Amino acid sequence: MFRASSKGSIWVALMVVFLLLSGCGAGGAGTNGGGAPEAASTDSVRTIEHVLGKTEIKGTPKRVVTLYNGANDVMIAYGIKPVGIVEASGNEPVYDYLKKDLEGIPTVGLETQPNMEEIYKLKPDVIIATKFRNEATYQQLSEIAPTVAVDQLYEWKDTVKLIGQVLNQEDKGAQLLADWDQRVADFKKKMGDRLPIKASIVNFRADHARIYYMGFAGQILKELGFTRPPEQEGDKWGIKVNSKESIPDMNADTLFVFNSGKDQAAIEKNYEAWTNHPLWKNLDAYKKKSIFKVNEVNWNLAGGYLSANLMLDDLYTLYDLKL
Repeated sequence: MFRASSKGSIWVALMVVFLLLSGCGAGGAGTNGGGAPEAASTDSVRTIEHVLGKTEIKGTPKRVVTLYNGANDVMIAYGIKPVGIVEASGNEPVYDYLKKDLEGIPTVGLETQPNMEEIYKLKPDVIIATKFRNEATYQQLSEIAPTVAVDQLYEWKDTVKLIGQVLNQEDKGAQLLADWDQRVADFKKKMGDRLPIKASIVNFRADHARIYYMGFAGQILKELGFTRPPEQEGDKWGIKVNSKESIPDMNADTLFVFNSGKDQAAIEKNYEAWTNHPLWKNLDAYKKKSIFKVNEVNWNLAGGYLSANLMLDDLYTLYDLKL
């Protein structure tokens, strides 16, 4: 979790105060840049309760800045473009599946370290954040604009509900989730007695491996009728493993595998070293020829409503089901 240093927090606070003061003559936050406040659809004030407190929002926000990739995704699911977004966790500032929808939208830095000055310049009506990433700077963000948050990055259903409240579109949010429930029911029906399937989610990096438990993909697999090895149950995101002696901890009937990082040569070398080890070839999934390489963005990084559906699309394909 990103934490600003004491000096950094003081500097950011002073910068925000300076910008707020200097912006008074130029319209300030929530204006159209010409000095006149933008018209909201209503003047009513709503109080939204969230993991970091209670936030008052006036009217229906039109200028939304999103500080995690799952919120970028969910805004597009609602059919509304943010005015500012954080950069994707990869080689490109926007994930491929969102490039068309987010083209031309300014970025405000990394998800791990958003730029306060850039956020202020966008004059947002509201900021969508997470406790995991933004708790340390929540007060400074709230000085720029009303800020609401979910707890964890991967809590995509909470993101759908929170953004529905923010946008005054709770009915739309309920419909999105109902559509998802319908797809889940369809998947389970088509899988039939193949479920439950005991599955592990394994991730290879340049210098270690990870076993994911109940993060984004883990929660979705559980909802779809997959089970996990007993030692992988619980709310913990997962574990890092540095020794190949830990390969038996990955054991399951099915393995979903993805690689992470920018040093592709090092990642591939590490992946080959682990998957050519005798212990890997002793895994149940290896013996059953049930190891699937999956898309890292869909299964881990994006963390939104649209990417959840893309992950489900992947499973329809892997299990040869008709969409």
